[in-house]
Amino acid sequence: MAGVRRETLQAWALILPALVLLVAFTHWPAVATLVDSLYTTPKGSRPPRFVGVENYVALMDDPVFWRALHNNAVYALVTIPASVVLALLMALAVNTALPGRPLLRMAYFTPTMLPMIAVANIWLFFFTPDYGLFDRIVGVFGMGRHNWLGDAATALPAMMAVAVWKEAGFFMIFYLAALQAMPPDLKEAASLEGSSRWNFFRRVTLPLLMPTTLFVLVNAVINAFRLVDHVVVMTRGGPDNATTLLLYYIYETGFRFWDTAMAATLTVVLLALLGTLAIFQFGVLGRRVHYR
Repeated sequence: MAGVRRETLQAWALILPALVLLVAFTHWPAVATLVDSLYTTPKGSRPPRFVGVENYVALMDDPVFWRALHNNAVYALVTIPASVVLALLMALAVNTALPGRPLLRMAYFTPTMLPMIAVANIWLFFFTPDYGLFDRIVGVFGMGRHNWLGDAATALPAMMAVAVWKEAGFFMIFYLAALQAMPPDLKEAASLEGSSRWNFFRRVTLPLLMPTTLFVLVNAVINAFRLVDHVVVMTRGGPDNATTLLLYYIYETGFRFWDTAMAATLTVVLLALLGTLAIFQFGVLGRRVHYR
């Protein structure tokens, strides 16, 4: 009995530092944000006043919030599958015996190592009208100049292209590691049975990659709702809120307009949305994942 208690105390001592940091920097801020969303913003000598759910009611009447939510939904629905599928294709490509394979792997992974601000500035030059890379390319085909980030029809797709370019290489590493961990005798057995490459990929490779796919999807969803750096550098939410995403709207509300109560309300909505997506991912998709 004493030995069990000693092991229990040792276990708690080992996890206590991580538990303290988790509570201090994750759980407590989340609870404090929820409490702040029920009060007004303190201004000068005026203390915050309890208003209940009035901030949430006001948020439902905010057209910018609905525009940001729509933009983020479109952004997530495009960038998540695009980056995951591209990452898998790149991993399959560099997992084969190709000449210059290490160089190709490095080229795919290089965008991941670049800072977010550096990536935004590089692509900002690409999208510059007249002398930017994309205007130079379309100019070869006789098309005129286009303000890619100044046009509401192309601003958000331009931001999506930057995100997919940066994230696909990061996800590729996990797929590549999973592919290299697969037993080679599975492929040998499939070839002896006369199975085609497509049938082997669909019946064997994809099911074995499902744990990695779930992990990649969780990270992709988080990335889709935490983008703010590129928006600040490239568009600042414009034109006409065409690229305003939820986290950027939270940043703008809290640090530009100093409406901390509404920023807390937006944060709670974002956390609730991410929690719902997490329940779906682990509750629905997680049941299709088989670990070996």
